[in-house]
Amino acid sequence: ESRLLTVQVWDKGLAKAVDKAIRDAGLGLNPQMDGQLLRIPLPELNQERRKELSKLAAKYAEAARVAAEVLGHDRFELCVRSQIPVARGLGSSASLAVAAAAAAGAKDPFTYGFAVDGHPENAAASAMGGLVVAAVVDGAPVARHLRLDPDIRFVVVVPDKQLATSRARGTLPEMVPHEDAAFNLGRLGLLVAGLADHTQLLAAAGDDRLHQDQRRPLFPEAPELLAGLREAGALTSCWSGAGSSVLGICNVDDAGAVAVSARSLMAQLGLDGEVLELEADLGGTVVQELF
Repeated sequence: ESRLLTVQVWDKGLAKAVDKAIRDAGLGLNPQMDGQLLRIPLPELNQERRKELSKLAAKYAEAARVAAEVLGHDRFELCVRSQIPVARGLGSSASLAVAAAAAAGAKDPFTYGFAVDGHPENAAASAMGGLVVAAVVDGAPVARHLRLDPDIRFVVVVPDKQLATSRARGTLPEMVPHEDAAFNLGRLGLLVAGLADHTQLLAAAGDDRLHQDQRRPLFPEAPELLAGLREAGALTSCWSGAGSSVLGICNVDDAGAVAVSARSLMAQLGLDGEVLELEADLGGTVVQELF
């Protein structure tokens, strides 16, 4: 078929890794495994698809620009290997910019990440690791570490469905009621306290009035996923960034069971994707010399 690509993986043990790498490349490709053979339907190159590919190319170009700015020249090769799915609300843009700056030798990769992504909290998480709070003060990004309970784990539901950040933000109103803003600030305080001590984390800490309901038409299955995570034992749940990923915050002893339930729920809803069990990376950006 003219829009079907087949890939024969010679090493059977690598077939699943190749499948995952293709899915995580941010190209919107969903391989179908048949032993060592991968059949990859190629999406029709419509206007929306062209925009998606253009954005992906722009991210890589921006990373190269950041590296060139740090180095002061363009005589280098930049190789990107990322396990962060694109357009899933997982901070791929900021992490790429931070990594490019760090690899090029920047003293403060956080600042470069903020300059590219425009959101200091995304860049701070990638650069510093752990639980961070960030803001723009007098035009400059500022970040601080907060305590994170070591017994907390994260179950992340990552659908194959991509959700562009710009599209998700387009659903939000320019003005919000004072009551809703106060509601979210109160829940934020509860969340910060609960992340410091999981025994104090309330399910209500993940509730929201400013963006999750507004974005529901873009991802109708999200409310059922959020409720399912809590019913399975997650302490609380929420969207991850602008979506489409959703996050369950769990006690270390419950994370495995929550992940199993999440996979079952995805199957019931007919959603393709993966469920990840993660613990916080407390180290932030690490640079290693390979040669």
